[in-house]
Amino acid sequence: MKKNVFYLFACSLLLISCSSSDVNGDTPPDGTNNQWLIPISQVKDGGPGKDGIPSIDSPNFTTATNASFLNDNDLVVGVVKDNEAKAYPHIVLDWHEVVNDEINGTFITLNYCPLTGTAFGWESMSDGTRTTFGVSGLLYNANLILYDRNTDSNWSQLRLECVNGSLINNKPTLINVVETNWKTWKMLYPNTQVLNTQTGFSRTYGTSPYGDYSINNNRFIFRPEITNAALPNKERVYAIIDGDNSKVYQFSDFENGQIIRDTFNGKNYLIAGNEDLIYGFRLSSDHEDLTFEYDFNGTEAFFKDNEGNKWNIFGKAIEGPRTGETLTGAKSVMSYWFAIAAFYPNPEIYSAL
Repeated sequence: MKKNVFYLFACSLLLISCSSSDVNGDTPPDGTNNQWLIPISQVKDGGPGKDGIPSIDSPNFTTATNASFLNDNDLVVGVVKDNEAKAYPHIVLDWHEVVNDEINGTFITLNYCPLTGTAFGWESMSDGTRTTFGVSGLLYNANLILYDRNTDSNWSQLRLECVNGSLINNKPTLINVVETNWKTWKMLYPNTQVLNTQTGFSRTYGTSPYGDYSINNNRFIFRPEITNAALPNKERVYAIIDGDNSKVYQFSDFENGQIIRDTFNGKNYLIAGNEDLIYGFRLSSDHEDLTFEYDFNGTEAFFKDNEGNKWNIFGKAIEGPRTGETLTGAKSVMSYWFAIAAFYPNPEIYSAL
């Protein structure tokens, strides 16, 4: 135990010592070229260096019944492709941030930034070729910058764009992911596979390397360029992203389970949620006449409509005349409020009033 405490303390000192330093002002970080889509002075050195936070490139999984290392309230990032479900626990992602994996024949990179509380899944491709991604060791607005191992280009996670290197301006192809607690995920997908703690690295999984960061509203290790006092900094929100704009929804909007029909940037959305899970869909003209109702009783069905269809959390009709049809997932993410406000200044905040 003393060894673990010392390790965490040493990591904290390392991070704090780097928190006020940028990468040599306007000089590009070592190993990168001069052209960046983001201000070089705002690209921070995270401390551990390139691959100092090691990605998981050969992930091991276990079954839900054998995932005794997880508590019901532990957050997981869930992915479903066809009939295969996988869960990636925060307690593992906190230490590795990037998992290069395959699900039902598709190679994906699941990436999570513990400093901004943001997770995305995208296809493991760069320049049209399969690749893997790693942790660059650099941050922008406290958020993870990945690099791809084909071209060594740098990708801003929350900007969803390559910001430096030969693939500059490229955007990843996103995979729909859902973030919720372990209790909810295993109830929805009891046959899920779970990324386990047998990673090949010695880490104190279950103990955050950042201490009380996630619950300390005023604590920043790396302060973003913009802060917005409209909501608490570390409040977890669901954010829809459209170009340079974003609209956020709070968990308080979904108490006891709610369905919200909303319009943002001229597009129609359906957002379904409860106290543990929020997810949204972009509605096409084929769905504008449907009326939806929250309908979650602990099974895969999450909401229903006036035609008698039942839909799961990924927007797939699993019962009714539209069985097999899938709603388009919104370009969205769960995030700490401060991160959305930094990347998408003055985001809208949904209000039922």
